[in-house]
Amino acid sequence: MITIGVDVPSSRRAIEIAEQHEAVSAAVGVHPNDCADFSAAVLNEVRLLAQHPKVVAVGEIGLDYYWHRVDRDTQARAFRAQLELAAESNKPVIIHSRDAAPDVVNVLESFAAHTAPLSGTLHSCFGDLEIARRVFSLGFYIGVTGPITFKKSDREREIVRQVRNDRLLLETDAPFLTPVPHRGERNEPSYLRHVAETIALARGQSLEEVARLTTQNAERLFGLG
Repeated sequence: MITIGVDVPSSRRAIEIAEQHEAVSAAVGVHPNDCADFSAAVLNEVRLLAQHPKVVAVGEIGLDYYWHRVDRDTQARAFRAQLELAAESNKPVIIHSRDAAPDVVNVLESFAAHTAPLSGTLHSCFGDLEIARRVFSLGFYIGVTGPITFKKSDREREIVRQVRNDRLLLETDAPFLTPVPHRGERNEPSYLRHVAETIALARGQSLEEVARLTTQNAERLFGLG
């Protein structure tokens, strides 16, 4: 599994956890809702953390237009700077996108065309098949989380049904986005089985097949295994 930072202190903590457990890797980065004080010094700290051998990705980074905690220009500046860091470090990115998918994909497409190719995943972003297709064309994946199990998520399940086998990942987003039947509780990795079971049912695959495919995808994207 991969444990993910959202700012410099939590990125350090992610590395500490990864150092303690052979099967755990880390991602480091500054989340859009935590980037109000983003600076060259903060970026340099993330750069140093990204060099740790247990760090397999830069993230969670991106854009969030839902919470309005940080102005959009600051978010965009932090996002682009960390994309550049990922390209420099030759690491994939883990992208947060909330109410900002068109801008996120535009940034990724522009970056790929004018700066450097990137790989990565759109975290918990599976509500728009056209957005998914655009990120797939960039070599990206999508991560599926607890809301896929919600009763109202028929549209999302239909989209997941159509996604290529080699572009799906499983995510917890723990402690958030807890799947049914544990909704309302603190999320944890053991609940990921419910996400995988829902995907398997939607796609007409076995749980074992979904587990195998998504594990292979994670190993390929993040250099695990």
